[in-house]
Amino acid sequence: MRVAAVDCGTNSVRLLIADAGDDVLDDVERRMEIVRLGQGVDRTGRLAPDALERTFKAMRAYRELIDRHGATATRVVATSATRDAANRQEFVAGVRGIFGVEPEVVTGDEEAELSFTGATRGLVRLSPETEVPQGPLPPYLVVDIGGGSTEFVVGSEHAEAALSVDIGCVRLTERHLRDGDPPAAPALEAVVADIEAALDRVESAVPVRRAHTLVGLAGSVTTVAGMALDLPAYDPARIHHSRISAEQVHDVTRRLLAMTHGDRAAVPVMHPGRVDVIGAGALILDRIVRRFAFPQVVVSEHDILDGIAWSIAG
Repeated sequence: MRVAAVDCGTNSVRLLIADAGDDVLDDVERRMEIVRLGQGVDRTGRLAPDALERTFKAMRAYRELIDRHGATATRVVATSATRDAANRQEFVAGVRGIFGVEPEVVTGDEEAELSFTGATRGLVRLSPETEVPQGPLPPYLVVDIGGGSTEFVVGSEHAEAALSVDIGCVRLTERHLRDGDPPAAPALEAVVADIEAALDRVESAVPVRRAHTLVGLAGSVTTVAGMALDLPAYDPARIHHSRISAEQVHDVTRRLLAMTHGDRAAVPVMHPGRVDVIGAGALILDRIVRRFAFPQVVVSEHDILDGIAWSIAG
């Protein structure tokens, strides 16, 4: 079955067209555009007209790809920015006009479930010699660091507990890191205070300390991984299922927070759309690793987008 999954987040809109069958997703097309749909939402409570148009432009290109590849079913999921926006019906109407399907503005819990499925479905493989499961040990703590929110999910084969909190790389950057290049210590302290307050909520609601393995998702995590691996260019195959030590996370975060905008833009694995928000994203990951004493993070290129595709395929 050829399916098309569209994930519209606070910072990016992404497309996966894949053939689903026999517990495997075979990519036909995987695309990502930084559109910054959540521009100003934390301050104004509304989706900005230019942000909507950037998003619709990317989506129109995706619709052409879906038609060209002959996907038979499409699901469009929208997350944090549209949950927060007073004018989200403008977004809904625009998406319906482009794809012919109603976009689903999912709850934080639904987002967490989709992320968990996408990240963990291919994480444990059977050894071909012994048919014994091998790979990172469950239970997993899956952490999806987005633009507006971060999802925390604990589970083994299925999500067992989840919480979405309003800390994300775009939200925290707009809230605290608009000035200073590199950011000043008081601004960073304010970011850390917001993150730690959110982690207090996470720890009271989700059994994070029961998890054996931290699995990190989304662009902030994969960019940190690319820097830790010292890659000459962004390479999803090298990044997917890489294991980045806590020390490497701390080192990369320190380096990013000491860089100017120009320094960050020159990093080989850096997407231009992440240059101004990567510091906050890395700091979220850094504080999670510190707070819960994980020795490493297993990085996944598969996330909510793959979970959406699996949800279509059944």
